[in-house]
This record gives sequence, C-alpha cells and structure tokens, in this order.
Amino acid sequence: MIDFSKIKTERLVKMRKAAQVVEECHRVLAKTGGNIVADLLKGSDSFYQMTHYPEGDVYDYDTHSQYYYHAHREGEHGHFHLFLRPKGMPKGVKPKAVTDYEKPQAANDELSHLVAISMDAYGMAQSLFTTNRWVTAEYWYDCEDVIKMLDCFEIDHASPSWPTNQWVGAMVQLFYPQICELLRQRDAVMEDWINTHPDQNAFEDRDMEITSEMPCNYAAQMDAVEVELQKRL
Repeated sequence: MIDFSKIKTERLVKMRKAAQVVEECHRVLAKTGGNIVADLLKGSDSFYQMTHYPEGDVYDYDTHSQYYYHAHREGEHGHFHLFLRPKGMPKGVKPKAVTDYEKPQAANDELSHLVAISMDAYGMAQSLFTTNRWVTAEYWYDCEDVIKMLDCFEIDHASPSWPTNQWVGAMVQLFYPQICELLRQRDAVMEDWINTHPDQNAFEDRDMEITSEMPCNYAAQMDAVEVELQKRL
C-alpha cells in the first residue's frame, strides 16, 4: 500500500495534472465508443499475440521514449511496455555490469524498461508490472536509476494515436509512487533469485519472468491524490 501522506506536495500536484490528462483521454475516446487500446490499434487488420503494435514501436526522437503494445498473458487483453533510451536518460546513469553484459555498438541501444501496463478487455488499465531482462531484451539499470528516468518519459507527437501517446506518459506520472515501489521490489526479487540460483544466469532464467506486479485503478488513484491535497490546503 502507498502512504500518500509521505508523498511531497510537488509530486502530488504532478500526479493530479496527470490524472486530468488520463481522464480527458478516456472521455474524448469514449464519446465515439473508443478506448486507449482501440485507438492505438485502429487500422490494424488483425491482432496477433506477441506482435508489436504499432509495427516498429512508438518512438519520440526528442525524448527518446518508446513503447509498444502486445499480448501473450492470460487475464488481460494485452499490455504496454514502456522504455527509455540512453540519449533521453539523466546524466551519469549507466547500465549495471551484470552477468554477460556486453556494450552494444550503438550507445543508444542500452535501453531501460520502465514499467508495463496491463489492460483489460475494455481498454482500461488493470495492473502495473515489471519484468526480468530477457523478457524485453533491455539492459539492466539499478532501480534507483530507473526511478530517475520516470520523469523523462514522454511521447510528444500524435502518431499513431495522440490520446494513447498522451495517456501512457500521464500514467507514468499518475502512478509514480507505485512504479517506484515496483522497481524496488523488482531489484529485491532479482537479488533473492540470484542468491538462491547461484549456478544460473538469473537475468536470462525463463523461470523468472514477472518480477513485481500490483493492481491499478486510475479513478481510485485520482481520489486518493485529491484527498491528500485537500488536507494540505
């Protein structure tokens, strides 16, 4: 559970603004019977498991933020994977030299997975989760460094869906405390896995896929933020 009383007012204000963006994206899409996922997938003839949507992912060349949507888990329609590439990261952040680390030829390829957003059949977010390295072929960054990246994530263009691009960035801000907690849990889980499986490369172990997960409800989050801010007026 997140203790909202311990969140700084400045952060709560950012979360409130993000909540307004999330709500507005839902509102305008619902007016024509759409939702976040459907708007991203519009124009796609079919929806196949494991295929990235859109083809080639969504990428912002100014912020170096990236995401894609796909499906392969039971209990959801699909999920978004959110990333940040090195050119968009805070200065001084470097990947950890974990087992079998190899520096890529292109420096901007050392991308970090920030979080995944699980979606239900109605195009609403239902949970947030983090993954092991092999799942997304990311480079491994310490959780505190990934937390520094969260404020850098933004998709500031309209292709292929302006509402979806706005929504994914706002979700990172709205659920910032939960994502921070998930990232810290991720590192704790991986450390424990390494200690209990010393003869295996934990970051490539197919028995370790989801490293942390928690449910999310944007309306409940909005209410909690507003209640805490009202206490501070």
